Amino acid sequence: MTEWVEVSGTTVDVAVEAAVAELGLDSKDQVQVEVIQEPKAGFLGVGSRAAIVKVSRKPRTRSRRGRRAATTDAPTPQKKTPTKKQSNDRKSKNGTGSRSSNGKKAGESTKSGPPKERRPMDKKTATEPKQDKPEHSIEDQAKVAVEFLEGLLASFGLEGEITSRIDEEILYLDVSGDQTEALVGPKGSTMHAVLELTRTTVQRRTFGAPRMRIDIAGYGSRRREALTIYTGKLVDQLKENGGEVMLEPMNAADRKVVHDAAAAYEGVRTYSEGEDPHRAVVIAVTGSVSD
Repeated sequence: MTEWVEVSGTTVDVAVEAAVAELGLDSKDQVQVEVIQEPKAGFLGVGSRAAIVKVSRKPRTRSRRGRRAATTDAPTPQKKTPTKKQSNDRKSKNGTGSRSSNGKKAGESTKSGPPKERRPMDKKTATEPKQDKPEHSIEDQAKVAVEFLEGLLASFGLEGEITSRIDEEILYLDVSGDQTEALVGPKGSTMHAVLELTRTTVQRRTFGAPRMRIDIAGYGSRRREALTIYTGKLVDQLKENGGEVMLEPMNAADRKVVHDAAAAYEGVRTYSEGEDPHRAVVIAVTGSVSD
């Protein structure tokens, strides 16, 4: 059922009559009228405009006769005379000497001695017994990591192969495949995010996680090789000109590559400055500059 309409006409009355007919009503008394635009005749038809009205149904009023009839038919409440028992109860509430079966006055405590202290109950001991966390080997953690990465590739619709190896208690994960390059990201940012997700998953499922390294589509090995070559060039320049140089901010894995590459040269030292994710490596000359 349409509740309101907006109609235009040459005059306001004409527009209202058209709106009443469109709403299916019989009289103007059944509607509310809001004039949106007054008509204007103009001059020789130039500048004229029609009347626009918004006409809505009046809300229906509900009859309250049934409610008044129910009220008048209700019995008139009568004042009741209190019984003897109710009078005694009132006296006991007002403290007029009413005693209980143990000889105490109403309102007095029947307990003797100071109240006992309530010790808070430990939620863990109250709900469930303490259980020791199961121990998982690094081989079990490697299986969890591989399963997570396989599910990640499947969820993205990527084809790839995942292999793992353990070397000196470090878990190495290798994700190979042409389509897996989508998980590398600018400067390996997405790859390191995948590593953190994998580490979190392993930690939650096995109550711990080993040291982990990940390489996707060979990016990690190419990145290490490029950083090693770049560090060597910087060391040669510093030995010739002296001073120190700060590299761009890097993640912990890339910073380690730079530190290891610079350690192969004599007369230079490296250290890191700043806080993650803006922590960067500084390479400085410690020996004399070559002539």
